[in-house]
Amino acid sequence: MACPVGRTGRRRVEDPRSGGEMTVDRAVGDSGFGPYTVLDLHDLSEDGKGFELEDGWLVEVAAGARHNWIAHRLAQMVRGALPNNSLVVFDGGEWEISTPSGVRKPDVLIVPRDVARSVIVDEVPKMLPGLDVLLVVEVVSPGSGSERTDRVRKVGEYAALGIPEYWIVEHRPGIRVIRLLLDPGAGTYRADPAVGSGSVFDVVLQGDSDVRVSFDPEELIEF
Repeated sequence: MACPVGRTGRRRVEDPRSGGEMTVDRAVGDSGFGPYTVLDLHDLSEDGKGFELEDGWLVEVAAGARHNWIAHRLAQMVRGALPNNSLVVFDGGEWEISTPSGVRKPDVLIVPRDVARSVIVDEVPKMLPGLDVLLVVEVVSPGSGSERTDRVRKVGEYAALGIPEYWIVEHRPGIRVIRLLLDPGAGTYRADPAVGSGSVFDVVLQGDSDVRVSFDPEELIEF
């Protein structure tokens, strides 16, 4: 998830131009577009693995062991439900998609195999086109600076791209999954009732071939 750099003060980050450090300032409530671009993001160490780009600002991707395990488990379950190899499931928060605000890195996402191949093998484009994404999942970190981004900001961004489904996974105080389905006519999502531990999250993903995914959310934190 993303924790905005400088939104609560100053933050030291690597300067993509010099390789040294820089101080990023962003006043609370500032709605101006920042000075950074995709090139700056990719000039950071590890190609900006630990950051997203939002309105021209570098925002830090913060994720703990529990968060990462949940995303990993969910990706495994969805991957196991695929009837063939026409779709690819990515997880780890490293795969980039272009959005109206810049660059997002969902915790889990699904794309057609030919799209994944273009990015991985041909590197054209280097980012996954948001229009080709079939599902995005974000694991919410309660109380973090990213929680509002996941619940509000990304809802609008992903809907604007036409992504059919957006799942939000909460894991504190209890674990539950909220499924958001796109209403193409309205260009917004409608939310199904949240499904918590002890119940069954049972959905059918729409695509060239339907994919049924069914599990108890409690399984996401099993080890």
